[in-house]
Amino acid sequence: MDDLKSKWLGLIGEAADEATLEDLRVQAVGKKGEVSLKMRELGKMTPEERQTAGPALNALKDEINSALAAKKTALADAALDERLKAEWLDVTLPARDRRVGTIHPVSQVWEECTAIFADMGFAVAEGPQVETDWYNFDALNIPGHHPARAEMDTFYMHRAEGDNRPPHVLRTHTSPVQIRAMEAGGAPTRIICPGRVYRADYDQTHTPMFHQVEGLAIDRDISMANLKWVLEEFFSAYFGTKVKTRFRASHFPFTEPSAEVDIQCSWEGGTVKVGEGDDWLEVLGSGMVHPKVLQAGGVDPSEWQGFAFGMGIDRIAMLKYGIPDLRAFFDSDLRWLRHYGFSALQVPTLRGGV
Repeated sequence: MDDLKSKWLGLIGEAADEATLEDLRVQAVGKKGEVSLKMRELGKMTPEERQTAGPALNALKDEINSALAAKKTALADAALDERLKAEWLDVTLPARDRRVGTIHPVSQVWEECTAIFADMGFAVAEGPQVETDWYNFDALNIPGHHPARAEMDTFYMHRAEGDNRPPHVLRTHTSPVQIRAMEAGGAPTRIICPGRVYRADYDQTHTPMFHQVEGLAIDRDISMANLKWVLEEFFSAYFGTKVKTRFRASHFPFTEPSAEVDIQCSWEGGTVKVGEGDDWLEVLGSGMVHPKVLQAGGVDPSEWQGFAFGMGIDRIAMLKYGIPDLRAFFDSDLRWLRHYGFSALQVPTLRGGV
């Protein structure tokens, strides 16, 4: 036994690699290995011989297996040491940049508008995107012959034969939310209504689905002067510079008097700069809420009055962030957002913070 032990432990200790070590394992304790063959001879021994030889062979086998395992670990450690000497890594270097998700410009501007108007006391009101013909048109004093009610301009919902429900449309503006808010809360009120709207139009400045934010303020003594102050405060906070406005008389069925609102700007090299220069850019429609609209919302026009306005979220995003084509918001390669996307919501306020 001592000769076998010395032989195999010596060979194991001299093994230079794992392949040699595996060969030694097979020769020593494999199925036809020398120690395994010795153990088969136990059956030919007398009981007294087996009593002595059996434990000795088992102990030898265990010792060889332990030596094999220890040598295998030592060879692996030695290989790792050699690899570490050949390879080098500076763990103090910064990690590689990882792409992270970005916030879409429309979502960014939506949050900016909400934050600025919240500073002026405007709450956010929401409503359904599929509206009845009454909320979308009739309640807003839009007559039946108005072009907006034509199927070439508005998406009407399909109606099965025999369906006697009122016509439904994909809302063309968020103004129906104003009616619903007046019905629910009456007057006084001060709300904005941001949301998706739909119109059958598609070009560089129009898409079938886009985003609007409308505002409504109703009280006893509200005037166009209050409207002008609110809009100038909003644009100054949104663009980060003092912005003057210009009101031009216009016509909208749901306001009287009505006005288109322009903001001061300049054009240099095809680029618009808001808040400076002698030019003007139209950005929204506004006016004093028509008495018929107040009545439709359950508010007495002899006691209350108010102003309303509406602008495109996508359009003012284009102005602020230099985005040339409205269609790029919705049908461009997603790599476009790597340039225009936002990593965090930078929300301006009336106090100039973010």
